[in-house]
Amino acid sequence: MKDFNQLCCEKCWHTTDKPCEHFIQCCTEGPLCHHDEKCEHEITSLRKRLKYEEHDHPIIMIGMGTCGLASGAAKVKEAIEAELKKLNIEATIEGTGCIGFCAVEPIVDIKFPGKDRISYQEITVKDVPRLIKTTLVDKEVYKEKVLGSHGKSNGVISLKQVPFFEHQQKIVLANCGIVNPVSIDAYLAHGGFKAFDKVLRLMKPEEVVKEILESGLRGRGGGGFPTGKKWELAAKQKSDQKYLICNADEGDPGAFMDRSLLESDPYRVIEGMMIAAYAIGATAAYIYCRAEYPLAIERLQNSIAKCEEYGILGDNILNSGFSLHIKIKKGAGAFVCGEETALIGSIEGKRGMPKPRPPYPVASGLFGKPTVINNVETYANVPPIIMMGAQQFAKIGTAKSKGTKVFALSGNIKNTGLVEVPMGVTLRDVVFKIGGGIPEKKEFKAVQIGGPSGGCLPESVIDTPVDYESLKEVGAMMGSGGFVVMDEETCMVDVAKYFLTFIQEESCGKCVPCREGTKRMLEIIERIPKRYGSDGSKLDQLQRFKGMIHLQRLADVIRDTSLCGLGQSAPNPVLSGLRYFRHEYEEHLYDRKCSSGVCKELLTFSINNEVCSGCGLCVKKCSVEAIVGEKGQAHYILDNKCIKCGMCYEICRLDAININ
Repeated sequence: MKDFNQLCCEKCWHTTDKPCEHFIQCCTEGPLCHHDEKCEHEITSLRKRLKYEEHDHPIIMIGMGTCGLASGAAKVKEAIEAELKKLNIEATIEGTGCIGFCAVEPIVDIKFPGKDRISYQEITVKDVPRLIKTTLVDKEVYKEKVLGSHGKSNGVISLKQVPFFEHQQKIVLANCGIVNPVSIDAYLAHGGFKAFDKVLRLMKPEEVVKEILESGLRGRGGGGFPTGKKWELAAKQKSDQKYLICNADEGDPGAFMDRSLLESDPYRVIEGMMIAAYAIGATAAYIYCRAEYPLAIERLQNSIAKCEEYGILGDNILNSGFSLHIKIKKGAGAFVCGEETALIGSIEGKRGMPKPRPPYPVASGLFGKPTVINNVETYANVPPIIMMGAQQFAKIGTAKSKGTKVFALSGNIKNTGLVEVPMGVTLRDVVFKIGGGIPEKKEFKAVQIGGPSGGCLPESVIDTPVDYESLKEVGAMMGSGGFVVMDEETCMVDVAKYFLTFIQEESCGKCVPCREGTKRMLEIIERIPKRYGSDGSKLDQLQRFKGMIHLQRLADVIRDTSLCGLGQSAPNPVLSGLRYFRHEYEEHLYDRKCSSGVCKELLTFSINNEVCSGCGLCVKKCSVEAIVGEKGQAHYILDNKCIKCGMCYEICRLDAININ
């Protein structure tokens, strides 16, 4: 047998024309319907090969997610293939998804028959000859680049003891970087679709809804609405057609959870959607994924096609009478299409703009029919809940926030990547225990959580637990999972300007408070770091102070009167900035100073005449001739000509340039 879709013998009958309700069980436990030693051996052997438990030659696994490919995984793979051919070594090369530790990609795993799988980090094309010789020829561990072992042997540290992984609890990401994401057989061998099989054979739709309700699962897309409650409301609707939508329109800057999950474990998301569709009675589903994620879309298309080929998707799935068809809708990248009513409009072929609610999508959604929308991570939580049971799942997390949360760790932090932590873990643990802290011994300043609609939290609240209620109390939100760390050199006024620019450009323009309010707010923020001088009028200077007086009130109006959740949360970067970093705003406004050295118009460059040797290097580099002085004599900077580019500071070998 080469795959589970092949019949082990003439007694087996599962095909798409004659679907068998025990097909999934047969793949993981079979054969069930007949007792033939040859069939049992074939299926068991296939299962072990797919789980890498039984193989004759070494297996080399390479992380081929977007992060790995961006770090050169494709070239590393080519180099490994060439080296194996050169040394006449027989080995199998497999692609996997991202295991989460993006900072040390490309990651290459090597596994010998009967041995544990060992991961090697930051493998480059130059490393390949030594990697292959040390591991496959000399049969030793390539210690210079070893990351850890998936087991406990070989004298190599276990991956579970590596600080980045030690404090994580992987439920949603359990298969990521472990299983080949393009192989449905590998997913089946690792227990895939067992939850769907259990639901289909043993549970009624209302029992599935009850299970999700009791698990306490809340939407992972930002709002945190109870998933089971949403399913219950949709299930009660009477309609000839219901729809299910997976929101994979991940638009937050710094967020890449959905992309990574879809690239590394697409079958898990599809299985979660199948269970949800069964629970609410939907027969058609859409995955709304932004077109900027070509690899994720490619793997989703492959997964849907394979599921249809195996009879796990389509009509009369596994002879159960339940039918489901999934389509992919590519989004054009508008941030507002992450809002569910705008997303529905986009699928219907209309301009993506939010609508007032009620009616809510569970009553009147896609094409006016009852529709459930959940995001990628929410659906990926469903299969493990069904398998472990609601009670067991509910033991993870806090009283009101159950389970785990996936974050995309980025910014000024040592260990960037995708992490999954149980609810209730503190922000400090995520930053310092998992993320490894701030590089170059710089001080932590803030963490931006919840995307552009979230808030920037300082060190004074870094012991806040990660759960929906606690984050809201301190002025942030869970969001989809963006987690951007900032160090002492970050200017919070500049951060607010960045996020407001993003929000203002992405506003759909339908409601006045968001369209005009965010524009006015951005104007106020942009005026703050403007310099006094001949190029600024008195009116501008007056508006700078006047704008600051009205900034809080304007933010409140936008929050209270905008049409959709994106508009209502648009002022959050400014509100959290005023709450925790008001002194920085006042420093910019009154002292005309940016301590972080980011706002160029507030910087003043001067030359220390006691240090300057008059070498003239800065004069040659200055593009606006703002530096004058005789050769061999101390130089001077003409402030009215200086454009604050900083080239003189970078070129000076004597550190004679002062910046204030």
